[in-house]
Amino acid sequence: MLLSISLNAQKTYQRDYFEDGILASEGWVNHNQKTNYWKFYHHNGKLKSEGHYTKDKRTKYWRIYRENGTIESEGHFEHGHKNKWWLFYDSDEKINHKCQLKNNQKDGYCLMYKNEKLISAVKFSEGKKIKEWTDYRSFRKENSLRDLQ
Repeated sequence: MLLSISLNAQKTYQRDYFEDGILASEGWVNHNQKTNYWKFYHHNGKLKSEGHYTKDKRTKYWRIYRENGTIESEGHFEHGHKNKWWLFYDSDEKINHKCQLKNNQKDGYCLMYKNEKLISAVKFSEGKKIKEWTDYRSFRKENSLRDLQ
């Protein structure tokens, strides 16, 4: 019982502030490492990003916001790196492109949009562009839709 109480006492809610006293971040800390849900703020007080930590590394689903409060991107972190599908938004909060990422780099497909309409698909490997398709027929001829999962 005492061991359990001691472990729980290590977990605290922490708030960090900019030099002028404005809230910069807030979330849970366990044994001096960020854990669970965190929020980070721009200096103007608007939300900058929000998501989960495990042992001081970003994990699970995160949302990232511009200084004016509009959403910029959202997606998955694994062990502190952007992975899987990420959505990127334009200044009107419409999807600009969706990309498969691996270790913070484009690695797989990126679907490009204009005014919420799909205009092209691009394939990347380790951050380098391999090929681009501007029509669905040629894309389907060379790719499997299962690759988009």
